[in-house]
Amino acid sequence: MLDRAGIAARIPHAGAMVLLDTVVASDGTTIHARTDSHRRPDNPLRRDGRLHAIAGSEYGAQAAAVHGPLQAGAHAVAQPGMVVSVRELNWTRARLDDIDGPLDVHATCLLATRQQLAYAFTLAHAGTTLVEGEVGIILS
Repeated sequence: MLDRAGIAARIPHAGAMVLLDTVVASDGTTIHARTDSHRRPDNPLRRDGRLHAIAGSEYGAQAAAVHGPLQAGAHAVAQPGMVVSVRELNWTRARLDDIDGPLDVHATCLLATRQQLAYAFTLAHAGTTLVEGEVGIILS
């Protein structure tokens, strides 16, 4: 449905910080994206060569960022914003960089106003949930 270049054109992130590779599906309240960026050595969220599971919250936030523009139209871009809360964050493993294969990122819109967004997200591999939680975003 949308490749990495299309995602990069719609969110305020650039270069290696664009973590999602494709949008598989999207509707009025949900988005499903896929990525292999967790295995890339240039992933900017890596520390000491490792990608901690907590970084999964940024994957959820980026899915939220691209979801809005997809619903708004072909050339819409995300309104700049800032993640101000991460809630109910749970992970089943400490690291993501050692997962061999793509990650599926699912996000569901819980709240969308002119000033704020809230999304629940799940990061999974081969049907197994790795990270889940909620992100709150204040829009500029």
